[in-house]
Amino acid sequence: MDTFSLRRAAVVFMLLGSILVVLIGRVAYLQTYGREQTLHRAERQQHQTLLLQARRGSIFDRNGFLLAGTIQTQTLFVDPKFIYDVYQQEGHSLDEMDDAIIRLAKVIEKDPAAVERMLADRSANRFVKIAENLDDETCQEIAKLKLPGVGLQATSARYYPMGSLAAHLLGGTMKDGHGLEGLELEFDKPLSGQDGFARILKDASHRPLAMAAEDYLPPQHGRHLILTIDANIQMIAEQELAKAVEEFKAKRGEVVVMDPKSGEVLALANYPTFSPQNIQDAPAEVRRDSTLVMPYEPGSTIKPFILGPALKWRLTRVNEIWPIPGLRWNVPDSRRVVTDVHAYGQLATWDVLVKSSNIGMSMLGVRIGNRALFKALSRWSFGQPTGIELPGEEGGVLRPLNKWTKDTTVSIPQGYELMVTPLQLARAFCAYANGGRLVKPTLLKGFLDSDGRVLRRDRTNELPMLPEVLDPVTAAEMKRIMCDVVVRGTATKARSDTWNIFGKTGTAHISEGKRGYSPTRFNSSFICGAPAENPRLVVAFIVHEPDKSIAHYGGNVSGPAARRLLERALSYLQVPSSPDLPPPPAKIATALIGYNENLYKKGHHADTATAARD
Repeated sequence: MDTFSLRRAAVVFMLLGSILVVLIGRVAYLQTYGREQTLHRAERQQHQTLLLQARRGSIFDRNGFLLAGTIQTQTLFVDPKFIYDVYQQEGHSLDEMDDAIIRLAKVIEKDPAAVERMLADRSANRFVKIAENLDDETCQEIAKLKLPGVGLQATSARYYPMGSLAAHLLGGTMKDGHGLEGLELEFDKPLSGQDGFARILKDASHRPLAMAAEDYLPPQHGRHLILTIDANIQMIAEQELAKAVEEFKAKRGEVVVMDPKSGEVLALANYPTFSPQNIQDAPAEVRRDSTLVMPYEPGSTIKPFILGPALKWRLTRVNEIWPIPGLRWNVPDSRRVVTDVHAYGQLATWDVLVKSSNIGMSMLGVRIGNRALFKALSRWSFGQPTGIELPGEEGGVLRPLNKWTKDTTVSIPQGYELMVTPLQLARAFCAYANGGRLVKPTLLKGFLDSDGRVLRRDRTNELPMLPEVLDPVTAAEMKRIMCDVVVRGTATKARSDTWNIFGKTGTAHISEGKRGYSPTRFNSSFICGAPAENPRLVVAFIVHEPDKSIAHYGGNVSGPAARRLLERALSYLQVPSSPDLPPPPAKIATALIGYNENLYKKGHHADTATAARD
């Protein structure tokens, strides 16, 4: 008979105690952290959460034409492991599997060898994307193949039905569907909407059983944008810009078309352009919207915005005669020499603008002085962003007054030592078309919800609420002077036989930094409006670096193109033709260079060989 062993009893008690501690620990684990994991595992096995993707809102022009929309396409995917297992289980050879892959590759128009390599490299994967954005016909051909492990998944894709039209304005989206540039970026949040979800209870075979009301959140589809852009005018602007840039072998160009009374932008074009459908393939410099992010020295197109305030402040009169000595003028108390293209001799203030005399404007600049020059340009909001609904807008350059010098006094009136954007220039010119009010450029007419209901209408720019930069009388007088720019000044090639156009040309040398201004590189521009008796459109047309051996003056490069744009757009808008332009007032007519009353009748034109220079 075995005797009692204290040591063995201790071992047994220790063993039992250890087992008890482990059991207590296991119970504690299952009641705390383990319980959460178990419930989470059960939740995953019993429920499935589906993402309900919101549909991105569309973008329409002012007439309801679709500029950007979202369509449903199909993505082709393959389960390589499943294909291999099926062909093995059914006793098929690898050659038969390869043949199936080759047939699939031919349907989607891809290299069979490349598809085979892709599947071989990812043979352990359960989901390999093979092709995206497949049309219905291709999907039907894939279904006819009846291949195991091959499936189609519905996806959304951004679609631009008008191709490259308004590309810089619209921008584009990334592969994840979010905006990359332009309006797609600026209004990404309202366009995107908000995704929903559905949480479904499923059985052991993964079949759906039920769904509680609180487990379903419907997606909130994105809002639609209604723009001020007119697709037809946008098309005309892009066509005329492309024609001008290519004809004069220029580097690039921009066009802005605005309604001068409301500030609505009807067209905004850049050239060269790109396809928003493939925006990521376009170089950054091509995608850049130069109408608002690349300021330049405007040259003579700045002159109306100095002469207008000078007339308002009675610092000069339209019939004042300026003693212009010839082609060169030595600025008093300075080493600067100002030159003109033509030796007109004495010019009235009216003709200083019409003939775009640098000497006459510089003399006026000296009289006005730096402080008043700065005040004049500030009134037009040069040096400040316009606030248009697009990302990245630059404010241009208007240096603080304390950094101006004596040379600035004559440089500014010629359009140098400051920088503007085409959009700023068009906005300022609208004031001469609407009676002296500074409008705010806008691209957005309003929003629609996913069901087409109006959510918000933009408040129209009411003229009485807009800041007055010039009194109506002076604005009308300046407009009439600029009609003469087209009749007998630097823009005779921009004259229309149907509508009275008023405008101002610009030909600015391009700065090369410390080396000074280039003698061969220019920015050629023309800002204009029509019809003069009741302006409906304002256009800023800029061509950068045209080939000097062909032409480089703004009146020769941008003037004719802007005129064609206006004629086509006004015809499209069914604007009545203009009456004959009244001759200048008698008090000024006798002081004008080459004045001829017959010039103001339809069909009579000045000598374009010498007049279209600036």
